[in-house]
Amino acid sequence: MTSFQRRTVIVTCLATAMLMLDIAVVNVAIPRIGYDLHSGLTGLQWVVDAYTVILAACVLTAGSLADRLGRRFVLRIGLGVFTVASVVCATATSIATLDIARGVQGLGAAAMFATSLAVLAEAFPGRKERNGAFAAYGATIGAAFAVGPLLGGLLTAWVGWRSIFFVNVPLGLFCLLGTVRLRESRDPHPRRVDWVGQGLLVGGLFLLVLGLLRGNVVGWSTSQTVAELATAVALLVAFVFVERLRREPMLPLGMFRDPSFTGAQVAAFSMSASFFAIFIYLILYLQEILHLSPIRAGLALMPCTIVVFVVSGISSQLVDRISHRTMISGGLALAAIGLAAMTIAGSHSSWTALLVGEIVVGVGTGLFNPALSNVALSVVSDRESGLAAGVNDTFRQMGIAVGIAALGAVIPARDALGSGSASGYISGLHSALTIATIVAAAGSVITMALIGRGSMAGSESAVGVDILATEVA
Repeated sequence: MTSFQRRTVIVTCLATAMLMLDIAVVNVAIPRIGYDLHSGLTGLQWVVDAYTVILAACVLTAGSLADRLGRRFVLRIGLGVFTVASVVCATATSIATLDIARGVQGLGAAAMFATSLAVLAEAFPGRKERNGAFAAYGATIGAAFAVGPLLGGLLTAWVGWRSIFFVNVPLGLFCLLGTVRLRESRDPHPRRVDWVGQGLLVGGLFLLVLGLLRGNVVGWSTSQTVAELATAVALLVAFVFVERLRREPMLPLGMFRDPSFTGAQVAAFSMSASFFAIFIYLILYLQEILHLSPIRAGLALMPCTIVVFVVSGISSQLVDRISHRTMISGGLALAAIGLAAMTIAGSHSSWTALLVGEIVVGVGTGLFNPALSNVALSVVSDRESGLAAGVNDTFRQMGIAVGIAALGAVIPARDALGSGSASGYISGLHSALTIATIVAAAGSVITMALIGRGSMAGSESAVGVDILATEVA
């Protein structure tokens, strides 16, 4: 490996690990953020959703811009935006400022996600050496996710929640300096940027999440909530029509003619809207109901993240022996079982009440990841692999954003931050876990029906790491 290639690996791995850590550690800090900024549950939900909505809506456009303007150039823009937004997050004095800055962070993250693998691939033209580079990339991401909850707890407890954003500043500056000598690359025939579709998707997702979050506060039958949800549906329907009519849409609907590709998107959305969306409410349970410190709450979630990391590594060796359909559908089924097992947690339980459920969900997610990566990419040509990865990233982040809002609709906001009834929060958490269980189980059944029997990957595992990265998030 040349010094140039080594530099490229370090920059791309560190930049993406920074994104993974930022996602993982923020959840653990949520209760402390609420206290310091005097925020209710809705404001805290937007700390996560502002990031995921923008990331989900913009990653495809970021990829198109990178193909046109240069992957290294867009990566540097993303790093700069993310780093500056991190400073604003760390110095925020109101929840509104923090939420807006998190949305800007999501914009920077979209640019980084859309370009990091392309930059890495440019530095490693040979298949064998490229696979080795992507293996290091994937291992870095998995390790960052595994230690994220504990690191978030340590930073929050010892330094304060603002440190989880300040730590991005030196890392971001280091990565920016490292990109100076990276190689630039462009697509000689780039896709047009679909600004109309981009605007409709951002508006539709934002209003959908806003309506779901506000409905639990102002009432579901109020004119405000009805107008937000109705407008969201109208914008998303318009987005679909626009994408059907455009010659170069940001989301080519023709891809969904393949049942396996459609099944992969359903699977990605289902896992994100169930398991990953419930994380914020489990953190609130551990810290606000069981009164665990941020460090102990982070430790309580580490069994799950470590199991995901270990099983993903093991199951990546099984994708040639077990059908992807079985691994994806079975992974979602295990997630459903694990989420259902968590409903035994009560207001006077130990944190270990979640342990069995965590481990079962972790095994399911670990089986799910490598198989989904391969299915999502194996049904498209090599030229479309980056676009297919971006579509899958979009559905994953959409699942998290919509899932947090929808599951939060059954949790009484007044009971979420320790000022209300513990039994009220537990009742809401059990309802949220039940809904998450149904979502994961439904995803399992649908993917079993859609994904072809014995569907095996035809693409390099290299590109699939991008999807694993976002799933881990």
